[in-house]
Amino acid sequence: MKKMKKHLRRIALCLFAALLLTGSAISAGADAPYRTFTFDGYGYMIQTQTAYLPYETITKFDDEALNGPADLHVTDEGRIYVADSGNARIVVGDLEGNLLKTIGEGTLVSPRGVYVTENGHVYVADRDAEAVFEFDGDGQLLNRYGKPDSPLYGETLSFLPIKLVVNDAGIMYVICESNTNGIVEISPIEGGTFLGYFGTNMASSSPMIVIRRALATKAQRAKMVSNIPSTPDNLCIDGKGLIYTVTRGEEENTLKRLNIAGKNVIEPDTYDEIPAAVAAGNHDNVFMVSQQGFVYEFNSEGEALFVFGGSDDGNQRVGLCTVVSAIDVDLQDRLYILDSDKAQIQVYEPTEFTDLLHKALNLYSTGRYTESKEPLEEVLKMNSMFDYANMAMGRAYFQEENYEMARYYAKLAKDYMGYSEATWEIRNLWLKKWIVPIIWAIVILWAAGKAIKALDRKKGILAPLRKASAGLHENRRVRDFQYAWYFMRHPIDGCYGIAREGRASLFTANLLVVIFTVEYMINKYLCGFLQKTVREGRYEIFSDIGMVAVVLLALTACNYLVCTINDGEGTVKKIFCSFTYCLTPYVTLIPAVFVLSHVVTVNEQFLISFGYCAIYVWVVVLFVLAVKEVNNYTAKETFKVLCLTAFTILIMALLLFIIYVLWAQVFEFISAIGGEVVYRIGN
Repeated sequence: MKKMKKHLRRIALCLFAALLLTGSAISAGADAPYRTFTFDGYGYMIQTQTAYLPYETITKFDDEALNGPADLHVTDEGRIYVADSGNARIVVGDLEGNLLKTIGEGTLVSPRGVYVTENGHVYVADRDAEAVFEFDGDGQLLNRYGKPDSPLYGETLSFLPIKLVVNDAGIMYVICESNTNGIVEISPIEGGTFLGYFGTNMASSSPMIVIRRALATKAQRAKMVSNIPSTPDNLCIDGKGLIYTVTRGEEENTLKRLNIAGKNVIEPDTYDEIPAAVAAGNHDNVFMVSQQGFVYEFNSEGEALFVFGGSDDGNQRVGLCTVVSAIDVDLQDRLYILDSDKAQIQVYEPTEFTDLLHKALNLYSTGRYTESKEPLEEVLKMNSMFDYANMAMGRAYFQEENYEMARYYAKLAKDYMGYSEATWEIRNLWLKKWIVPIIWAIVILWAAGKAIKALDRKKGILAPLRKASAGLHENRRVRDFQYAWYFMRHPIDGCYGIAREGRASLFTANLLVVIFTVEYMINKYLCGFLQKTVREGRYEIFSDIGMVAVVLLALTACNYLVCTINDGEGTVKKIFCSFTYCLTPYVTLIPAVFVLSHVVTVNEQFLISFGYCAIYVWVVVLFVLAVKEVNNYTAKETFKVLCLTAFTILIMALLLFIIYVLWAQVFEFISAIGGEVVYRIGN
């Protein structure tokens, strides 16, 4: 299910990429040149309130313009550090565009990455200098870290640092251009000690690549492009010391959160194929920006909160970018996006809607579940269709042990795991309350049954019921209906009765079709939430009725035609009745599966799958036996007829499709002629 949602979201991103650039956003988004989207529980992208608005555009600090900026870092004090690559320096400014100082002039060659620690030390990744530089808060050079002097690094590998972060222990995590081994981990001890590679990406592979390499000759394999892992494009570090990376060309793993062992512990429910940068937020959230300027905000579990932004169409519209190279966030949740092509910094501020959501995120992440409900309720007042807020409400109620409300909100949000967990707890509470009364009820009913049987043997108190039952069994319609259940349990004898004894009943057959159709639609639209395959509130009743009728009639007609050609003994009536009788297992057992679907959890869904499998196998077996016995075929002849029936249905469907297309063209032609005639008469 999760994989399917990811594919749906990928498609949605492609479809809505253009929409992000057109029109205005709803409500508060009137000042935004883009639309803001989120994802519902089905994986579809839907428009929501604007999450961030353009706040400021910084094109220069004082009179100092940027030249080919490659990276930026915003400190807690609001200072903006920019790797001004074209001018070979680090520019330090503020939100108002004031130039505070420059660092590294005369030392740096081509700075590509910059990071500032809490103690004010500035680390710079300089590609062309093939070194990482460390400056103090005043801009004085403290250390220069060149290529690690370790055979484990790789003697033939160059040291071309482009991005870096530093943890609280002073350990540097450096991305080096063309180094596919992973992130370079360097300790400041002894002038730079190589600790190893961190968070190495896996080489992409596919069954087709494996097969192609297996079948290729040695010379052909030598000419093939080496299947090597991708180098991360950018990284950041959060307050807990966890590293986030983004990598282009990674299927579904463009964004990763790496633990201390370098293993990915997050699976975002959507991704971008060309990510440029990543930044950790203040509420256990994370931001990813694409090279074209699309901004993604995720919560700590990788669930997408917002998607907004987009690429500038050449009109220099505020809030849109051309080529993005970096992103960061300050303590006020303002986003800073560096556009290297425009040589400017675009600043965005959160709206009231986003502030409320962030407040709820912060409260929830710190275990204050009850307090988080208030801002979530405000979010839902603004947008009741914002599924993430519904999901968070459900989880908050679950922590409060209010499982009924938790399940309610989980259903609204299409949160299957939350719904399952709430259902489990509700079921446990129900069993604790009612298990003893149920046992006593069973015991009492059993004892009452024994007493009634004893009285019946002595005084015959059930004689009127037996007489009424016998009279009911003598009714022809009842006998015909009972024969359908006999057919289900004894298919060979049942088919013999239809073929040789005239036991086929059109009334019973049609009644079974009606019951089957009703049960099919009830199970489709009203089954348990975890088993539902259609969107909530969407009904296609007439389409379902038509599908059942068409499939059954096509199957009967095509099988009759094939059997007639192949000396079958079945008539249309016998074939139709036997086919409808084959539906009896579904009609009989699907109510039990329907009831079960409302009480099982995610881990118990195999019971539903097993029930469906048993029903469908039973129906198929009955169908094969019906074709064989009604037409008096051998097993070989039955297989042949079944294949020909399937082929005939395929041909019939193809012919109907061709007729439909031709008629559509004729209708369009006639409509065009009619329109032309009306036009000429009117003029």
